[in-house]
Amino acid sequence: MADVRVISNSTVKTANHRASGGRIELNPWDLRALPLGYTQMGLLFSKPKEPMRENETGNTLIHHLKTSLSHTLDHFPLLAGRLATTQHEDDTVSFFVDCNNSGALFGHAAADGVTISDVIKPAYVPPIVHSFFALNGLRGYEGIANPLLGIQITDLADGIFIGCTINHVVADGTSLWHFFNTWSEISKGSIQLSKPPVFQRWFPDGMDIPIRIPQSCVNFKQSNEDFIPPPVQDRVFHFSKETVAKLKAKANAQTGTDKISSLQALLSHIWRCVIRNRRVDPNQETSYRLVVGGRQRLQELPDNFFGNSLMPVIVTMKAKELMEQGIGNPAWQMNRKIAAMTEETFKNTLESWPASPSFTILNNRNTLFTAGSPRFIMYGNDFGWGKPIAIRGGSSSKFDGMLRLLSGAKEGSIDLEACLSPQTLEAMANDQEFMDTITV
Repeated sequence: MADVRVISNSTVKTANHRASGGRIELNPWDLRALPLGYTQMGLLFSKPKEPMRENETGNTLIHHLKTSLSHTLDHFPLLAGRLATTQHEDDTVSFFVDCNNSGALFGHAAADGVTISDVIKPAYVPPIVHSFFALNGLRGYEGIANPLLGIQITDLADGIFIGCTINHVVADGTSLWHFFNTWSEISKGSIQLSKPPVFQRWFPDGMDIPIRIPQSCVNFKQSNEDFIPPPVQDRVFHFSKETVAKLKAKANAQTGTDKISSLQALLSHIWRCVIRNRRVDPNQETSYRLVVGGRQRLQELPDNFFGNSLMPVIVTMKAKELMEQGIGNPAWQMNRKIAAMTEETFKNTLESWPASPSFTILNNRNTLFTAGSPRFIMYGNDFGWGKPIAIRGGSSSKFDGMLRLLSGAKEGSIDLEACLSPQTLEAMANDQEFMDTITV
């Protein structure tokens, strides 16, 4: 398959320079993401049947997308800024977002000869897809010297891929799709935003702002140098609405409850399948790491809050327990852990963080990690020539055990982008129990 050819790279700033300026202080939810890779999600479209014209001057699609991005940044000025630090005399450092309008990266590239079918038809996601994204390989703390947002438009033989890369320190998955949704609205001609973003972070009363972190805690570059990840591959599995409903009914029946959600049942099913096909020692403990959102739990956070509001939840079971007890018990354990994440839990964790800063590290071999959500609006992003036909992620934060949830193309369906070892994925493909739940 051909390489991706870079046509141009440029910097896009806010259209209204008065929209920029000021600083945004970061709270523990943001700061915990400093060592994480940027978040990368992209949309695959068919090519417009007619050239898009923004006005009578005949501007191209690329110019239209660049212009609409600039107007979108008027509403998201922090994405045109940079991370910044203040060094303090007590050997501590504080981080903030400087909304200085240094700009976002906008790239235009071409994958000559590559078709939509080349991207979506193979069993495994072709590696070339990772080249459809900008700012590859960067981690959150590198947002000091690099853009916080990178957009790449890649021309395919019969399609267009819009890749979005956002620094995780300033935005979680909810916020990434909030930005994507708004940009598509503006690109299509909307003037009134359906969901204007709110950037003000919430801090507990009495917390010192800015938060000072000991210098010794933020030597992230050194701490990442020794880790060499094993080879992995990506595969997207499709679960129909009907399959998800059956898994939910099965999990609830096995535990004699009606409280297990569709997602908890599905994740339990996936957890058991991965561990079964990894051939894990029956007595070995295995964990599943979920993330729980705070927007629905903290009254101080509006639904349109743009930033980070995530807390991890970890469920641990021995492999033999996972295999012997069906999907019901693991799903119930997830349900109970999530139910315990109350408003008080969120606030207590936030309040205690500055005294003992900890950061999110994602490379534990015995743990599966779930990111994303099928509830995000993905297939609703119409930039003016139709809705996307597929969703794909980039190479950032990809390791053996990263499972990303996506909304399916059909209402109620769920897609799973699984990043696992080639051996595990091959075994899963030969696992009849698992493959019977997959829609081709």
